[in-house]
Amino acid sequence: MAEGSTKVVLAALGGNLMIALTKFVAAAMTGSAAMFSEAIHSVVDSGNQLLLLYGIRRARRPPTPQHPFGHGREVYFWSFVVAVLLFGIGAGLSIYDGWHALSHPEPVKSPWVNFAVLGFAVLFEGFSWVVALREFRRGQSGVGILSAVHRSKNPSVFVVLLEDTAALIGLLLAGIGLTLGEVTGNPIFDAYASIAIGVVLAVVAALLAYESKGLLIGESADRRVVEGIRRIVGEEARVKRPLDVLTMHMGPDDVLLNLSVEFQDSLNAREVEDAVCSLESRIRSQYPIIRRIFVEAESLRVRRGRDADGAAPPQGLPAE
Repeated sequence: MAEGSTKVVLAALGGNLMIALTKFVAAAMTGSAAMFSEAIHSVVDSGNQLLLLYGIRRARRPPTPQHPFGHGREVYFWSFVVAVLLFGIGAGLSIYDGWHALSHPEPVKSPWVNFAVLGFAVLFEGFSWVVALREFRRGQSGVGILSAVHRSKNPSVFVVLLEDTAALIGLLLAGIGLTLGEVTGNPIFDAYASIAIGVVLAVVAALLAYESKGLLIGESADRRVVEGIRRIVGEEARVKRPLDVLTMHMGPDDVLLNLSVEFQDSLNAREVEDAVCSLESRIRSQYPIIRRIFVEAESLRVRRGRDADGAAPPQGLPAE
């Protein structure tokens, strides 16, 4: 998964750097506000992809005494930073440039340059979008894009996918604005296109911030994974019943699992230990992303207290 994420980000970075250069040249030659907004968008995207690569690299560092669970969640932090930059710089500058163009409308010069650059940009952005979509769709088949984004735990891929989607929409808006300006002779449509591009970037940035925030705070594993773990525990003959199945993503491919299990009353300490080893082996075999497993065996005294009072004791009570 990490290799696929890096490939997606590198493909997007290469395409955006080339596109940004051509857009700036075209904006300088024609004076188009929409093209200038698109150039800013490509620069912001390139910077964002550099930040994602940095986050992916730092997330691969091994655990340390200060960070015993590793650094996998760094990629979540940098994804949130990307969302903030996309909103503040990309959307903000695009809307401002469009507003300025509304106040001082000027006709676009050499429109054929803009149309040529837009076509060139669509090819590169489309290639990057296809690469990101293919990687994103691995393991997400049969689910809508927004639902898949919400379920995904790998922000480096869905950030690129959403950015590329916003870029393609922005290119379409820029093309519409330029076309209407040429047909009507009114440059105000170019300014409206710039503002519309800024609004699109703001919406995408808000969505990225929302999803990255959830991962940064700590999200559980996919519901299907949790249900599968509960099924595995329930199939173990030495287990009376699973109590809690608590999971948390420490990175895109790193899940922490805490199990609270009630074992059969007749088991001795050695048999409980064997049952725990069996559970860990089966869970890791079926779900390799689960890197750490902690099993809490409920004590006999706590079980008797539950039976006597009719209620479970507070979670986290140490077993005796």
